Amino acid sequence: MAAIKNVAIVGASGSLGVPVLNALVKSGLFNITVVKRPSSSASFPDSVTVRTADLSSVDSVTAAFEGQDAVVSTVGTAGLAAQNVLVDAAVAANVKRFLPSDFGSDMAKPKTAAMPVYKFKIATHKALREAAAAKPDFTYTLVCNAAFLDYGIEKNMLLNWKERKPKFFDGGKNPFSATTLASVGQAVVGILSHPEETKNRFVYVKDIDISQNQLLEIAKKVDPSQTWDEPILIDTAAVEKSSYESLAKGQVTQPVMMGFLFRALFGPSEYGGRFTETDNELLGVKGKTEADVEAIFKSLIHGSK
Repeated sequence: MAAIKNVAIVGASGSLGVPVLNALVKSGLFNITVVKRPSSSASFPDSVTVRTADLSSVDSVTAAFEGQDAVVSTVGTAGLAAQNVLVDAAVAANVKRFLPSDFGSDMAKPKTAAMPVYKFKIATHKALREAAAAKPDFTYTLVCNAAFLDYGIEKNMLLNWKERKPKFFDGGKNPFSATTLASVGQAVVGILSHPEETKNRFVYVKDIDISQNQLLEIAKKVDPSQTWDEPILIDTAAVEKSSYESLAKGQVTQPVMMGFLFRALFGPSEYGGRFTETDNELLGVKGKTEADVEAIFKSLIHGSK
């Protein structure tokens, strides 16, 4: 497969888009184009080209994708339902590689893929496979990075350190994989630098395997003066069941959908929350240690006082 040089990114101003864009720029390997909505007021580095497009229009996005070798989508939850527009536009613009906004759980696992929270991503997978079958020059890569390590800690998702009221899923003992936003950015650079080795498949990346118990111990070490509540123990099977029951009642809310995410991340091995094999070496992702996790907590805890 020919080398990838021209790269377009959609969603470049979001929580994931910023570090991915930064990694692409820092690599110095690509000519980068940011595609944004006309209403967006986001600013970007002078080294990137900025194009506007109506992201609901295949024709508009196709024009923005002209001349691009690859497209990276880092759109947030609100944009997942419309990702197939980006896929259709990429095919029409003769893009060689498409990275959808997966960046999370292992949807190669049937139990995880069947969860309603992933339905838009699974629909995009189907569209990508069909497009690649119809047009062999079009390829894709699906990135699995499990939990976002730094972002997940910052947002209280992996451990409730802000209120010091931890919720332990399935006892808090199960190690899960986690990846910093910067390492996800490096993974994207690695994928685009190794197009043949990463085409038409899931790619796995992680910085560390860690448990909620370990996170709690690290947080206590960083701020030993604080008193913590005893962990609330939550059964992920019960959470998943409750989420399905709520959906059946028409309750499509963030807490309901988070229930599925917690099951996929903290649940049994068949959900794939802990990666047993990765593409770290190929992609240039070096990984993190518990000392790095401690540094994340130090920045957040001492920075919040």
